[in-house]
Amino acid sequence: MEEFIQQLINGLAVGGIYALIALGYTMVYGVLKLINFAHGDLFTLGAYFGLTLLITMGIGDMVPGPLGIIIVAGMVMALVAIMGYLLERVAYRPLRNSDRLAAVVSALGASIFFQNAIMLVYGSDAQVYNLNVSAAEYSLPVAGINISASSIIMIGTSLLLMWGLYWFINRTRTGMAIRAVANDQAAAKLMGIDVNKIIALVFMIGPALGGVAGLTVGLCYGKIDYNMGWTYGLKAFTAAILGGIGNIPGAMLGGILLGVVESLGEAYISGAWKNAISFFVLILILLFRPTGLLGERVADKL
Repeated sequence: MEEFIQQLINGLAVGGIYALIALGYTMVYGVLKLINFAHGDLFTLGAYFGLTLLITMGIGDMVPGPLGIIIVAGMVMALVAIMGYLLERVAYRPLRNSDRLAAVVSALGASIFFQNAIMLVYGSDAQVYNLNVSAAEYSLPVAGINISASSIIMIGTSLLLMWGLYWFINRTRTGMAIRAVANDQAAAKLMGIDVNKIIALVFMIGPALGGVAGLTVGLCYGKIDYNMGWTYGLKAFTAAILGGIGNIPGAMLGGILLGVVESLGEAYISGAWKNAISFFVLILILLFRPTGLLGERVADKL
């Protein structure tokens, strides 16, 4: 039982990261019905921006402890949000009225651009978060189970940000405008909503969450590389589909469920099969729920 609970906690930690990244996919799809294939690379940018701010610029030494990490997290979110805004203006907005395939090709091109830009600036070798204090070195004993500090940070960060996004979307006027644009852009324009600003905001919020997820991965695992966005992005995209693409609570649920299934599969079956197990569960669920766990079946428009 202790081993099961330990693996469950590990799954919740990893699943929280998947959920944060999946929110970016599902928000963009909910508003534009478009998959932002460059989103995983924005997650990678967050990890590298955090490395630059903490290590190269020395903010971690100037403001040691949790306060320094919080300051860096805010800066990373702002920087990645700006990159998301520029991505929307350059790669997506000019093609908004074009064939959907053109936007997909543009997204893939943006992904390749970001990945190669990171490799050229930081190099192809893995980078290490050389902090004086590593979260992986500490653990908290609870009921006979040692919960690592990294798991606590990952779970706590993901839950806090997911709750904040859910509150923002459902309790604020801007969140109401985002839901209106996702439901019907033409009607939203008639109600006086600036659709372009709302879409730009969505492209800032999603990458900001992905960026802080990248920072969290760097802090907790200690090592990052320029193509890590492909692996995490694919898992997060799978989580978004699992929960119901375009559904924010669905992305949260899908990410956490995928992380738990992956962790338990690695522990009790085989680490070599963890990805196959995750996708098998996805296929199994979609056979019975084609729109995902929380997705709604929508009639086709005539």
